[in-house]
Amino acid sequence: MITPIYAALLTLLLLVLFVRVVRLRWVTKTGIGDGGHSILAKAIRAHGNFVETVPWILILMMLQEQMHANPMWLHGYGIALILARLAHAWGLSHSAGTTPGRGIGVLLTIALMASGAINCLLLAL
Repeated sequence: MITPIYAALLTLLLLVLFVRVVRLRWVTKTGIGDGGHSILAKAIRAHGNFVETVPWILILMMLQEQMHANPMWLHGYGIALILARLAHAWGLSHSAGTTPGRGIGVLLTIALMASGAINCLLLAL
């Protein structure tokens, strides 16, 4: 089993992003929304973007694994996903604007979604 390794590692990253939001809510005394605090807004978006994309990619990864995709492909896919999400979180934590980390993270995430979907279709046919 390969996907559970990356699901577990990504869950640890999700926990870091989640705890960061909770800590910033505590520090800024903000219960809902970002309270006008840009650092909290960035943390919320880094967490939210992770939650919006990573589960879909892990589902695609799990489906590919169930259809006996090449294990090297799956490991490359998982490593690329971790790198994409780390780059995105790092880039967004530094600026709400365009950053290299954010750009790399977004492009790699889109590429993983597209390639995972295409590979699933090819393996299923």
